[in-house]
Amino acid sequence: MSGMIPQRFVEDLLDRTDLAALIGSRITLKKAGANYKACCPFHDEKTPSFNVRPDKGFYHCFGCGASGDAISFVREFEGLGFTEAVEELAKLAGLEVPYDRAAQEDIQQARTLTDALDFASRYYHSALASQQGTYARDYLKQRGLDDAIIQQYQLGFAPGTGTALFDAAPKDLKAPLIETGTVSNKYGRPRDLFRNRVMFPIRNSRGKTVAFGGRTLGDDKAKYINSPESDVFHKSREIYGLHEARQAIRQLDRLLVVEGYMDVIALAQHGIHYAVATLGTATNQDSLKALLRHVRHIVFCFDGDQAGYRAADKAMENALELMADGLHLQFL
Repeated sequence: MSGMIPQRFVEDLLDRTDLAALIGSRITLKKAGANYKACCPFHDEKTPSFNVRPDKGFYHCFGCGASGDAISFVREFEGLGFTEAVEELAKLAGLEVPYDRAAQEDIQQARTLTDALDFASRYYHSALASQQGTYARDYLKQRGLDDAIIQQYQLGFAPGTGTALFDAAPKDLKAPLIETGTVSNKYGRPRDLFRNRVMFPIRNSRGKTVAFGGRTLGDDKAKYINSPESDVFHKSREIYGLHEARQAIRQLDRLLVVEGYMDVIALAQHGIHYAVATLGTATNQDSLKALLRHVRHIVFCFDGDQAGYRAADKAMENALELMADGLHLQFL
């Protein structure tokens, strides 16, 4: 989508951005002549090797090689795509990004879908706190989760009536819920995809809901089901728990990759807030690249069964092709 933003606007935005102020609002910089130095935010170090050159508009780390301009920094530090980083800088500068018409329509469509999914997340979370969510709350308490963790991860409950979410949705969000697959419309009869399940909202790097995972509370053959892919959800690219873990991984420059939603949440309940889970049966290169945008140290900890061994083997196979200086991978 970078080609949909005029290059002239990007150049003007970079000229308007005070790089030292931008970076200094996120990490501690020390003046060094006309430049600034700091411990690199992208790898673990004790001796500052991260240099900022405001006059040139770029930064460079002599330790890990991270370098770039203001857009590059926001992308790496916040874990955003190019377009999102430009939007963030434009907001700080008080500017409106001049998308072309087709791009603007695509962006508005994505916002409509995430608005619908955010509504669904709020609905499920509210249902968990209601009388009909009593059994789901008891289940979560039996798993050792307290209210603070339930709130942090916005866990919810999908009633089993079949159309509870669709019936509760405002008129303008019903079609988007169908478009995302959260509500099916087979034979012209709307029916909620998730029924009688504990709900796990999957949020992107900006905290917008893009999909759900649901754990059955009944006898369904499928213990867990996920949202189908949509214009805002691509299973291989999203990482569960990454949004919630951002503060912890900035401090530690480390991620712990586990198998499932409950593994992530149980670890957070016990004070380990840097755990995430890939979506699907294997950690593929897309998900690894997404992880490496945030940290250079990844620890994999899968279940000790045959499926866990296969997942670890696949993760190692994919990771070897992405190995580079400064990258640390561990398998437990």
